[in-house]
Amino acid sequence: MFKKTFYKAIILTSMAVLATTTSCNKFLELRPQDGVTRDKFWQTKEQLSSAVVALYTSMGGTTANFFIWGELRADMVIPGLNSLQDDINVVNNNILATNRITSWAAFYQVINLCNTVLDFAPAVIERDNTLTREQLNSYLAEALTIRSIMYFYLARTFGDVPLKLSATASDSDIAQVPKNTQAEVLNRVVADLQTAEGYAVSSYGVVASDKGRVTKFSINALQADVYLWMERYADCITACDKIITSGRFAMVPDVAWFNNLFVAGNSTESIFELQFDNQFLNPFYTMFNIPLRFRAPQDIIENFWGQDDVDPINIKDVRGIDASVRQSDQYIYKYIGLSPNTVRSLDNSFAHWIFYRYADVLLMKAEACANSNRGQETLDIVSQIRTRGRALTKSSPLVPSATDVNGLNDYVLQERALELAYEGKRWYDLLRHAKRNNYARIDVLLSAVVKVIPPDAQQAALNKLRDKNNHYLPINQYELQTNPNLIQNPFYK
Repeated sequence: MFKKTFYKAIILTSMAVLATTTSCNKFLELRPQDGVTRDKFWQTKEQLSSAVVALYTSMGGTTANFFIWGELRADMVIPGLNSLQDDINVVNNNILATNRITSWAAFYQVINLCNTVLDFAPAVIERDNTLTREQLNSYLAEALTIRSIMYFYLARTFGDVPLKLSATASDSDIAQVPKNTQAEVLNRVVADLQTAEGYAVSSYGVVASDKGRVTKFSINALQADVYLWMERYADCITACDKIITSGRFAMVPDVAWFNNLFVAGNSTESIFELQFDNQFLNPFYTMFNIPLRFRAPQDIIENFWGQDDVDPINIKDVRGIDASVRQSDQYIYKYIGLSPNTVRSLDNSFAHWIFYRYADVLLMKAEACANSNRGQETLDIVSQIRTRGRALTKSSPLVPSATDVNGLNDYVLQERALELAYEGKRWYDLLRHAKRNNYARIDVLLSAVVKVIPPDAQQAALNKLRDKNNHYLPINQYELQTNPNLIQNPFYK
């Protein structure tokens, strides 16, 4: 079973792979002992398998960033009683290079592990004749895809970032790498995902592995997301359709939305989710529970999902109160709730982190269709999502015409907020809509973000946000000090 091998892999690789990447005096300066990785580890298919599974473990160290980078600068999160000053500064758009949230070190550690697999795995087939070419290719697909996820987050968060494609596996390999442009990084992601799609399996034959490891369909979902960001709408639709027409995925029923997706996990709707367990806890207990670091704005709770004016108890959007949020204490509830009245304990904090699910893919296709003169398809998809969620009319009262491109985009954006709240999507959704057509809709970003900034900080924040360079985080001061080839992002010079 995937989860059992998952934890065995942590032990197997701790001496040979993970422990060789712990001395980080520079962001890519990951110093192992010369020769250990190549000569003493990469010998058998079992060692290769454990190294690949350990890539997923290493992603656990980036999970908090998936949420923070994807949500904290947007309009659906505010500081809690236990927020750090760095958190507050990000919400208020008062971000300096010394802010700890700007550290990308954990992402490059994952990237280096992926590079290590990609560099050393091919030689294993020459040393272990029980390793087949198909198995090797599947492992390479996993490493390519996980590396692509890391670079996609980095490029959307920082803009231009260093593109390191070879392993820092010995002291002689250490290099200080300058930045590549965002376009160069994304083009490499596209190329890598095309290769990975050809190598990946469609199924491992076990549900937890099909949902928790890279398959062709998780690659297709990531491709769709990348293409949508790049405004390659026909390619986005093609990638989405590979998932839609596969017959392997379906939206869970409305009554089971919260339990199937976030309590049980690995549902029929899930495409790719990072697996947690009582041996491998997620970071969300202290983020969303006592001591409360982040919470939902009261306005979101009261008005966003809406309450029926006649029967607010029995008629409600199933994705809102007691699902995405809890009304009594403004909890962000998706990752800490077991039922409307029961919160997870610390030792039960293992809700999975969902990268992609079927509803997300449908909404990505809807957005691509809105920008491809296929507006009726957009309306049909959004209607399907709203019907499943039992959305109330007041949450999106104006249905646009099939030819109103801006209206269609706003309609999809609103529905993504309702459906995918707190899944690390919101800031990237706002920025993607704002930057389209050379920032023709920057008002989308400004009008959303200003809602959660205190009145005395709003004007300063808006002035910064009007500069598109402000939409990317600064490079952390530590990285600049230790890598002279890095140049600070323009807004923060």
